[in-house]
Amino acid sequence: MNTSSETFLYDRNINKNFDFNMWFVFPGPESFALSSLGYLWLYRAIDMMEDVNIERIYSDTKTTRIMSNKVDLIGFSFTFDMDFLHIFSILDKNKFALKATDRKDSDQLIFAGGPVITSNPEPYKEIFDFMVIGDGEDVNLEAVRFCVENKNMNKAQKLKELAKIDGIYVPNITPKVKKVTKKLTKCIYTPIISENAFFKNTFILEVERGCANRCGFCLASYMNMPIRFVDYEKIIETIDLGLKYTNKIALLGAQITAHPDFEKICQYINDKIESGQNIEMGISSLRVDSFRPKIVRTLVKAGQKNLTLAIEAGSERLRRVINKHLTEEQIFNAIDVAIECGLHGIKFYGMIGLPTEKWEDIEEIINLSKRIKSKYKGFEISFGFSTFVPKANTPFQWFGRETEKELEKKSNYLRKELHKLGIQAVISSAKWDYWQALLSRGDNKLTDLLIEVYKQGGKLGAFKKAAKELKIDTDYYVLQNYGYEKALPWDFIETMPGKEFLIKECEKLINL
Repeated sequence: MNTSSETFLYDRNINKNFDFNMWFVFPGPESFALSSLGYLWLYRAIDMMEDVNIERIYSDTKTTRIMSNKVDLIGFSFTFDMDFLHIFSILDKNKFALKATDRKDSDQLIFAGGPVITSNPEPYKEIFDFMVIGDGEDVNLEAVRFCVENKNMNKAQKLKELAKIDGIYVPNITPKVKKVTKKLTKCIYTPIISENAFFKNTFILEVERGCANRCGFCLASYMNMPIRFVDYEKIIETIDLGLKYTNKIALLGAQITAHPDFEKICQYINDKIESGQNIEMGISSLRVDSFRPKIVRTLVKAGQKNLTLAIEAGSERLRRVINKHLTEEQIFNAIDVAIECGLHGIKFYGMIGLPTEKWEDIEEIINLSKRIKSKYKGFEISFGFSTFVPKANTPFQWFGRETEKELEKKSNYLRKELHKLGIQAVISSAKWDYWQALLSRGDNKLTDLLIEVYKQGGKLGAFKKAAKELKIDTDYYVLQNYGYEKALPWDFIETMPGKEFLIKECEKLINL
């Protein structure tokens, strides 16, 4: 860890009087960790505790400042399904047993939180001693504080007490766990700016959390319900803080343009640029209906050359099914605004294999592209596609995927036809997405499979081989449609709104 290239935006006490050591682990390279807002914000909160000596650990960490046998607590940030491979590697490399039951009573507690855990922790229940379900800001601190104050308590008693905290899931102790949803009372921002970050020297701030559109497949929408907005004044205050350290800022949120003051935020940035301040500002994507000139002009002035638009599907019928009420007229209006405001191009994001999808819907992607290319000559468009992965705690959790053969047939067709039009299309691997779906809808029977996959190198062949050796029917988890009455592995998580609401949403969408 090279802290010399890092600027800390908070007062650190480097002369702490501590008696507690903690590793906070990001299961990916350092550059990604330094651009992960959630990971860095949680690190900051723990680093500000006077009696905790915390160290950031990454998948590419070569040597650690705190020796593994001196660590009292290990926490993992678990964002993507395939992160389990890095998690196992880090545990294994440091001589920690992968299963909690194989670790000694005197060993430190190992826990995890993040989107994967909040969605469905069951495939990992034998790995971690406890898990954080929901927004982690307060729960993490409460759990760490408890572990610090009860350092000498035996492991079984610690876990029994931790299980009493809202949002903490302790396997084999917690029968039900309530997903924690936090009010956004402050603006979360990048507490460390680094030239080693994937987004180099960039100050990231969260404008809102959640998405009111609630696409039927979207974990980000349902996991973060209800949509919450940071106060305008707090956002401006935070932007000003970031601009003291860097000219690069990025606004984060699944539906940032839904913020009631988003145009005012853009105007604030625009005024600073107009007064001569050099500011680069990025956002992840825009909704088509928020392609308003004032917003897009500000983004172009702040250095954006291209923007991403999530249209999800080619036909209006299928967009209605997934709850994406978006017309072709709106798409064309967005391109008009983009050209008028000086954007060079738009990347469209779509999904293949959605429930009820027909070949006509695939053809509509090609037809839409032809109409765009015909009307807007010289304007760059490209496509990025993923294949549908059913996610736990969403309305489409009951739908299995199409077969790999069918999805690859669609992928190859789209690639070929879009190429004829001079349009680049990047499509995720149907083979890898199959295994992602396994993890998404998996249960505790998968733990041994995951360990075996890791031991065999973690490549595609390792998944197939491990499943065959352990006689696990992976198609059951991935391809099968489930009935609404089926007990699901993650039903023990108490969410608002609950399962009955998801069933009604699914029925409503599918019957459109």
